[in-house]
Amino acid sequence: MASFFSKLFGGGGNNADAAPAQGEQIEYKGLVIRSSPKADGGQWRLSGVIIKQSDDGPLERQYMRADVFTSREEAEEFGVQKGKQIIDEQGDLLFTDGVPTGRA
Repeated sequence: MASFFSKLFGGGGNNADAAPAQGEQIEYKGLVIRSSPKADGGQWRLSGVIIKQSDDGPLERQYMRADVFTSREEAEEFGVQKGKQIIDEQGDLLFTDGVPTGRA
């Protein structure tokens, strides 16, 4: 019962589960995709970042979706696929505002 209340109120969690897993960087259409799933209640939530190198430094767009997976590896794989889909749909429009960090 104490475990239930601990989870309910955020205590006693494992800090390793809270940290995002950093996946391998993949280059796609001149941009870099890094899948970084986040632990979520014993599963892994699809998350990542798309990076564009510019003269003023890197521009990043983070994405997180509702999709959850039972393994980190599977979440990483689908995270790369989702990053490619975002690039295919939005391309350079992701970075037209020039803001260094934002959401896709």
